Amino acid sequence: MTDLSLALLTPTGLPGVTWLYALALAALAVFWWVRVAREARRGRIPRQGWWFVPGLLALLLAGPTELPALFGVGVALLLLAEFWPLAYVRPRRIPGHPPERARRPRLGWPLFGLVGGFLLLSSALMAGEANLATVLSVVAALVAGVGGLLAATLLPRPARRPPNEPGFALRWQTPLVPEWPELSLSLTGEGAQLTNTSPQSVRVAGWSPARTNAWLRLRTAEGTPLDTLPAGQSAYLPLQPHASGLRVWYVLSSDPQRPRLFRADWTPPVAQPQRVLN
Repeated sequence: MTDLSLALLTPTGLPGVTWLYALALAALAVFWWVRVAREARRGRIPRQGWWFVPGLLALLLAGPTELPALFGVGVALLLLAEFWPLAYVRPRRIPGHPPERARRPRLGWPLFGLVGGFLLLSSALMAGEANLATVLSVVAALVAGVGGLLAATLLPRPARRPPNEPGFALRWQTPLVPEWPELSLSLTGEGAQLTNTSPQSVRVAGWSPARTNAWLRLRTAEGTPLDTLPAGQSAYLPLQPHASGLRVWYVLSSDPQRPRLFRADWTPPVAQPQRVLN
């Protein structure tokens, strides 16, 4: 046997754990960190994937305790952490909040784990000896800390809605109904034509037919979604023949914090009964 082989088979400070076995466990930890980083870039964080940490500790503990069952438990936990269907999931959304307010992993506990692991490691090195509990604590803190740090830092943040962009929340605010609105309406055969009569652009959040609980987007005559209505431009609003009005929620480009409401009502035409001539 070569000198390298003899060195790898030499026991470490723990009985039953050789340097080759320790390197294999370190390779498993690096593999898990790469997996956590890859999943974080895809927008997913560990759930059952955290079973890797106790699985690695069980593999490490199997040598000093000479319990083969621990080795089997450790391998089972590692396999579950890798192949469980919900091992990595997307962060849970907070009910009633936009996607950017999802419960993202925090940096506090990974940093705390890393600092605690390094402090234990430095104290053990200074003392020149370490018991089994210290080794397990250092490994758990460093492996879990690096994994949590990767998940928290590499997870992409959803694009935030610009603060001046109107949204569905505008409907539940108290809008201003101007005496001279910036919009005008003309009925057509298949709906209505909404025109911006002001000298500035108007950002329309949504509209709804009167007496209807709806929230519709503004669209062009070709069906393309339209958020901003420049001065003088028109948009097509599809309406049913029996419609009796509509509501449009919008803001001005010069005053994006003040929601406005355009309200129009009319009397729908009454269908005349057909006369039958004898």
